[in-house]
Amino acid sequence: MELTAPTLGTAPGSTSGRTTIPFRFEGWGMALPTERITNAVLETRMETSDSWIVDRTGISERRMAAPGQTTAMLAIDAGRQAIERSGVDPADIDLLIVATTTPDTACPATAARVQHALGTAGAAFDLNAACAGFVHALHVGAATLASAGLRHVLVIGAERLTAFVEPIDRGTAILFGDGAGALLIGAHPSDRRGDTDVAASLSGILSVDLGGDGSGAPFLEVPQGERWLRMDGQEVFRRATRGMVGSCSAALEKAGVDPEDIALFVPHQANVRIIDATANRLGIPAERVMVNIDRYGNTSAASVPIAIAEAADAGRLHEGDLVLTCGIGAGMAWATLVMRWGA
Repeated sequence: MELTAPTLGTAPGSTSGRTTIPFRFEGWGMALPTERITNAVLETRMETSDSWIVDRTGISERRMAAPGQTTAMLAIDAGRQAIERSGVDPADIDLLIVATTTPDTACPATAARVQHALGTAGAAFDLNAACAGFVHALHVGAATLASAGLRHVLVIGAERLTAFVEPIDRGTAILFGDGAGALLIGAHPSDRRGDTDVAASLSGILSVDLGGDGSGAPFLEVPQGERWLRMDGQEVFRRATRGMVGSCSAALEKAGVDPEDIALFVPHQANVRIIDATANRLGIPAERVMVNIDRYGNTSAASVPIAIAEAADAGRLHEGDLVLTCGIGAGMAWATLVMRWGA
């Protein structure tokens, strides 16, 4: 079965450029282990070279969690940064979602330990959609914020992928790294007044495109009873490229905006070739694409929030900017959002 873009996620009655799920971006943060695994280090472990890795992936180094540094610890550090930046009282955060495919335990959810450490209120749960996890989680968090009348929602993407990567497997060890990123979102006071004309132009989500193709599950998995991640690199590359282009195109059409309207494209950092191919096919120039895979590798569900946090810190996001973000990965699962930035 060929992976194609679905038709899910269109908000009823949405029109060109209108916000369908309003929220404010209140805070952001990121956490990265201190240990850098450079390509030179990998050259000592396997038959590879810096030039071969950079040419095929765009990665020069990736981060590796220290012994005892858990997914929850990374998530806590990123979440605490987002909360401190926002000035929001953790007790006023009504929902916490941790997107991860590397939970510390099968039970309870990693989010339980993160919630306890941060002191947030309300519900807390994990969401596993692999590399698409954070984009899915942000949509779930925003929709719950709007539908349940919540005040603030903290969404974190956190991964410790190096624990599942065989150190001498050239197909995976060169790609994956550890880290966490977080976004804190909150309800708009103006939206609470019920002014639909005002709400239509607020920051938040303009359109959503979600989907999955379970026939692709065997191409990227930790097989039952095994420890290491296994990947069919060529098949994942082919499906990811076509899937990202299709999903991004669908989301742009649903939002009623053109690629030239996008101020910043923040893709999942899977492979620089996939990023470049997707941007080229969409018609988004390189200067409007956020890329940090060269320094962190593929951090799965953490890659999009880390990239957004870095872009915000670097002044690449401004009030009213349209942001396109997409994640696609194991499952195969994919998720794309068109958002209007407002902090």
